[in-house]
Amino acid sequence: MTMPGQWLRREYARLLTSGAQLLLVIVGVRLDSRGGWLACLAGIALVSLFAWLSALYRLRAIRDTPTSKIASAAQGYVELVGSGGPFCDPPLFSQLRGLPCLWCRYRVEERTQGEWKTVDHGETTTSFMLRDGTGECAIDPENAEIITRHCDQWHDDNKRYTEWSLLTHDVLHVIGQFQTHGASTLAFDTRAEMSALLAQWKTDMPALLARFDLNQDGQLDMNEWELARAAARREVDKMRMALQTQPDFHTVSQPSDGQLFLISNLSQDRLSRRYLVWAWIHVLILAVSFGALVWGHFF
Repeated sequence: MTMPGQWLRREYARLLTSGAQLLLVIVGVRLDSRGGWLACLAGIALVSLFAWLSALYRLRAIRDTPTSKIASAAQGYVELVGSGGPFCDPPLFSQLRGLPCLWCRYRVEERTQGEWKTVDHGETTTSFMLRDGTGECAIDPENAEIITRHCDQWHDDNKRYTEWSLLTHDVLHVIGQFQTHGASTLAFDTRAEMSALLAQWKTDMPALLARFDLNQDGQLDMNEWELARAAARREVDKMRMALQTQPDFHTVSQPSDGQLFLISNLSQDRLSRRYLVWAWIHVLILAVSFGALVWGHFF
């Protein structure tokens, strides 16, 4: 289940452009009273303050997080840039168009009494791959803030369909929690593995005796038990060597400390300009609304 804070972070890009301030202006016009206008102006100022701080936070995260290569990225919060690809075959298909994609979000609206009302919506959470020439990692998009230039909208009778997507071979800009999974990060406890293997062998005593009861007296003496332990050690060594030959597997997912988790097919420069413009817009709206609030309160 998505928590409210996670939903807010994920939907931030759409909330910025949702016209919350314009809605408050419309409410003020309809109320048409001094008290109503003051309340709406205060609401506009608060929304703009929050949006300005949020835009600055995202702008700083994009600008201050250095871009890393997958093969040499440190464990923790990183920025990666690479080409997107499907995690496995068959690829993911978009919900409405049915086209191959890496990720998609969709919304179906129906016109009722002159207004558009959402009747269906959803978003995929299937992982996909990111490759940058030095390696590859899996991207888990769940709870990510996703900004894409691919938006398809069309009408059919009294319904409106909108679909956002990330496509294969899109150059993706990802900021999130980088983790490496594999032999280099897993502690291999030889003693514990031997104990587990011997315990497993003991569950089938006839087979264990057939292998190591050399004098066939129906039990394992000290020497025969040492032979069993030596055999278990060889098996465990083989397991360890097989594990070490497996390549490391990298992932990027939502940071556990609540830092920005962003996936976009826009370049870093375009993302920076986007949030810089929004920061200035909200500063301007904040200044105007606060000035109007002060003027309305005293005059």
